[in-house]
Amino acid sequence: MLKIKHRGASFLIVTLVYALAVAVGVGTFLLFSSLSLWLSLLLADVLATVAVFLFSLLFGNASVYDPYWSVQPLVILAAVVIGRGGNLGIADILLLLAVFYWGIRLTVNWAYTFHGLTHQDWRYTMLAEKTGKAYPLINFLGIHMFPTLVVYSCILPAVYALCEGGNANLITVLGFVLSLLAATLQLVADTQMQSFRKGAQGGFIGNGLWKYARHPNYLGEILMWWGVALMATSVMPERWYLAFGALLNTLMFLVVSIPMADHRQAKKDGYAAYRERTRSLLPIPKH
Repeated sequence: MLKIKHRGASFLIVTLVYALAVAVGVGTFLLFSSLSLWLSLLLADVLATVAVFLFSLLFGNASVYDPYWSVQPLVILAAVVIGRGGNLGIADILLLLAVFYWGIRLTVNWAYTFHGLTHQDWRYTMLAEKTGKAYPLINFLGIHMFPTLVVYSCILPAVYALCEGGNANLITVLGFVLSLLAATLQLVADTQMQSFRKGAQGGFIGNGLWKYARHPNYLGEILMWWGVALMATSVMPERWYLAFGALLNTLMFLVVSIPMADHRQAKKDGYAAYRERTRSLLPIPKH
């Protein structure tokens, strides 16, 4: 495997990897464009993920995949808009504004916190240590493919709304406001956490949103996609079932991400008291 130590070189390499992944995704979508929209898009998404996965193996670092979560929706929606040739309605504009605000903000946050290809997310390292020889399969299915399918499910309502949705209404606006507030909640939570880590204080963050909740950033991510689902289904209520993506995303955080993060925090002294005075998601006083 290749070892890249310089942060700038690492950033350039990841950028090139994603440019290639976009090319693979677009090429796949065009190749299978005769199929149903959801299927051709799924195949493109899966093969783009495979491309990123192969490079994560090359560099021995599963965190090559980390930006995929926020980059994928932007690429997909941009491609849809280009394919439509413009003519956006108010509902379309609100949907795009919400997703691009979320996606650009989250991608910038990733770039700001990116330490280079010598650093790997602690969760991946933990999985590698726990699963041993099974890790390559866990890496592909759990770290790469499962999140891809979750985000695919979340963005699919927006794709169909842009392709066949109707006029904006009050529910559309409410969904937009919810997504906007959710992405801003993430922004504030991430900024507060970065400030805490920069101070190298150790222990548990006890100010801002984190004073009352252990995972306010996850709450923002959950609400973001419920807002998108609300916007999309408000202009095409017959496709209400596409809100399944937001439900799947919620379950992922409740069943996987939050328990994993809590388990890691539980190893620190004082965790029991910290957990007692905070909620899991809602940043409001507990008592």
